[in-house]
Amino acid sequence: MSGRFSTRKTSAGGVEWIECRLLSSGPRTNPWFQECGPRVVQDGDLLAFDSDLIGPYGMCADISRTWLIGDRAPTEEQKTLYRVAYEHIQHNMSILKPGMTFREVTEAGLRLPEAYRAQRYGVMMHGVGLCDEYPCIRYPEDLEEYGYQGVLAPGMTLCVEAYVGAIGGREGVKLEDQVLITATGVENLTGYPFEAALLGR
Repeated sequence: MSGRFSTRKTSAGGVEWIECRLLSSGPRTNPWFQECGPRVVQDGDLLAFDSDLIGPYGMCADISRTWLIGDRAPTEEQKTLYRVAYEHIQHNMSILKPGMTFREVTEAGLRLPEAYRAQRYGVMMHGVGLCDEYPCIRYPEDLEEYGYQGVLAPGMTLCVEAYVGAIGGREGVKLEDQVLITATGVENLTGYPFEAALLGR
């Protein structure tokens, strides 16, 4: 199962739409951005979701989570993928503070293990407001070709994300939190929990 679509609706509360919703399970989580298929989800599959919801007051809520379907214990591979993605976004959130240049964020960011770099997500983090917005902060591998100058400032909101999946691997993990740059550091705006079983807790 996998899906990617855009829709718009008008409700009593105003106009809302899904800018880009991604929902994938099992082998369709690797690589990311696969189209829909006829496969039925299975017990023990990973289920990965990226929200991109334009919600109340026209503001974007863009978070990603990956869950384990059913009651089976996660495999060691699933736990490794999840742990790498979790540690990646936790570290990259922890370094953020006003005044950092985009290059400094890239250079201070946690590198993905080499096995996962080829299928890395397009950005380490991106701006968010009325939709996905400026800036795009790149991975080291993409900095020279796609990076640009800029500075983090209080009031900016960023989505810090990671996709972790090896070429030829069965599954992948997508995680993402939305944060606010404050005068002193960063505030995490995302309240949804992570999967304790996949973190080995």
